[in-house]
Amino acid sequence: MKSIQRRLSLGLVAVLVIVGLLLAQASLWVFERSLREHIELNLQDEAESLIVALVRGPQGFQLSEQRLSAAYKRPYSGLYFRIDFGDTTWRSRSLWDSELQPGDKTGLQDGLIDGPQGQQLLTYRGDYQRFGQKLVISVAEDYSPILKSVRDVQMLGLGLGVGALILILILQRSIVRRALRPLENTRKQIAQLQQGQLNALDSQVPVELEPLVEQINHLLAHTEESLRRSRNALGNLGHALKTPLAVLVNLSSRSELQAHPELRQKLDDCLEQIEQRLSRELNKARLAGEALPGAHFDCAAELPGLFSTLEMIHSRGLKLDWQAPVGLRLPWDREDLLELLGNLLDNACKWASTRVQLVITAKAEGYQLEVGDDGPGIAVDQREDVLNRGIRLDEQVRGHGLGLGIVRDIVDAWGGEISLDDSPLGGLSVRVTLPSRRVGLKPLTPA
Repeated sequence: MKSIQRRLSLGLVAVLVIVGLLLAQASLWVFERSLREHIELNLQDEAESLIVALVRGPQGFQLSEQRLSAAYKRPYSGLYFRIDFGDTTWRSRSLWDSELQPGDKTGLQDGLIDGPQGQQLLTYRGDYQRFGQKLVISVAEDYSPILKSVRDVQMLGLGLGVGALILILILQRSIVRRALRPLENTRKQIAQLQQGQLNALDSQVPVELEPLVEQINHLLAHTEESLRRSRNALGNLGHALKTPLAVLVNLSSRSELQAHPELRQKLDDCLEQIEQRLSRELNKARLAGEALPGAHFDCAAELPGLFSTLEMIHSRGLKLDWQAPVGLRLPWDREDLLELLGNLLDNACKWASTRVQLVITAKAEGYQLEVGDDGPGIAVDQREDVLNRGIRLDEQVRGHGLGLGIVRDIVDAWGGEISLDDSPLGGLSVRVTLPSRRVGLKPLTPA
């Protein structure tokens, strides 16, 4: 969102600066051109007035002092002339001891020339004929005050332009922020949706966002319905298979198979694996409950229900308790964590004598989940073998009953670690360490 606002602001600034500079330059060019045309007319009038001031005297041409402007008589007044005819050159008294070079062409000269006392002169040249004599009259005016006025206008325009730009940016930022507010609200709702605080996005949004919100809500509803149907189908399938499985177990114990001990042992092993897998999948379905996809795990809200379910499943007087920091929310998928903790606690309950304990600790580098029991545990020299075996350790290691297959899948996918140790309660402690950020996740291996 901030990136969009920044790009819009930068784009607007660039457009305003470019357009403003172009308009300012064009305006100044038109302004100065108009001034030059006005000055050209004035200088042309001055040249023509000098023609009128030329009179014939006893010794030839002479200038009538009464017809000359007073500015030509005052030194460095800013208005100057030069008259060339034959080998004679007349200069205005205002030039004092300075020279005024005639222009190269008739009319207003393009550039400025240096005048007395650092003045910048704009020069006009006129070619005339008076009393049969060709005359070249050059008239110049100090352009420095006009240049100063142009610079003052530039500075004033720059100040006004900067002020206008700041005001436009403030208004633009306010307008853009107000226009993008529905998008920001939608982003916050998606974050709340990910944390499980909402079950759908608010449909009261601008027309431009309606298709996006409708598609997200439709996808959420479809995903939730698919998960619900999958869990129901899993539960129905498990319950439907329990009866045929019990029949097969009873048949395997009949006297007809006593004469074939190897066949009976193989059949018992297969049935036991099927029963373990079926029980685990049913427990997963029961422990998962109803949740939104992607909801985070709120310890205070989820653990009491999980432990209550485990007490009903293992109703033999076990003492189950848990410890977690107040208000702790684990930044992991709620259903995956229920699956992970459900498997660990379920296996701990199977082997515990009287007590099972869960301790969740938040650390700087991540989170630690430790499940301990007071059961028989596992010998130290066998723990490494247990963890280094295949993914489905509970199916490969007979006699331990550890449901670490799914647990290991989830922990590996999250970039965590799992280890076995002695429990303070006297049995086995399964310790799962998870990083604080879910970086570089790997896909879960299908169960």
